[in-house]
Amino acid sequence: MTPNRATSALAPDLYDPRVSDDRWATFDCYGTLVDWDAGILSAIESVAPGHGRELLARYHGLEPRVQAEPGVFKRYREIMRETLSRAAAESGVALAPGDEDVLGRTLPDWPIFPDVVPALEGLRRAGWRLAILSNVDNDLIAGTLRRIPVEVDLVVTAEDVRSYKPHPGHLLRFRELTGATADRWVHVAASMFHDIVPASELGIRGVYVTRGREKEHCRLAEAVLPNLVALPAVLDSLVSPAD
Repeated sequence: MTPNRATSALAPDLYDPRVSDDRWATFDCYGTLVDWDAGILSAIESVAPGHGRELLARYHGLEPRVQAEPGVFKRYREIMRETLSRAAAESGVALAPGDEDVLGRTLPDWPIFPDVVPALEGLRRAGWRLAILSNVDNDLIAGTLRRIPVEVDLVVTAEDVRSYKPHPGHLLRFRELTGATADRWVHVAASMFHDIVPASELGIRGVYVTRGREKEHCRLAEAVLPNLVALPAVLDSLVSPAD
């Protein structure tokens, strides 16, 4: 398999839309490619046995609020530490010193969904270029990508753009770096709030991957899929190869 050689910088002239007909599929990572819930649940259980599901539920609601707080940009490790600390405090769960950092320590080892590699390989064979737009730090996603044996052309992180989705910074930076146009670009994600809605507001088509959860309001998604098994065929139906 092709080793991953993701980069956060591309030569813009290589992807000038005037000379390139590349089809781009951009992906959210954690929740879409990586089992975010399973990773967090396992990490929390390792430091607070029996409280994983309760703290995970609180974490879901707290993290976007922590990310949106005004002030100096915080790296994702800090976001996770602060969010878990607040979730534990609200639940009356005492964490031992250092345990609030468990999510940052374990994130690179969180499980990849089993349909990810076949889907990405299928997209590669069909000529799609692949990028990941993720709300994490550069070193954290580098650890994850070492376990996905499919080449990714570009990675844009929150650390790169100094903002967290649903702010459109990731999408705007990707467009700036690649010159990708909306007619040749589809964004794939498991969150309407973080990804599909801001993509739609920029005129970018989105594929919403539910991953077994109760569906969010998905009117803005071009397609709704339970997983990535049918993704190559769906994307080919949305954007045809260049003539």
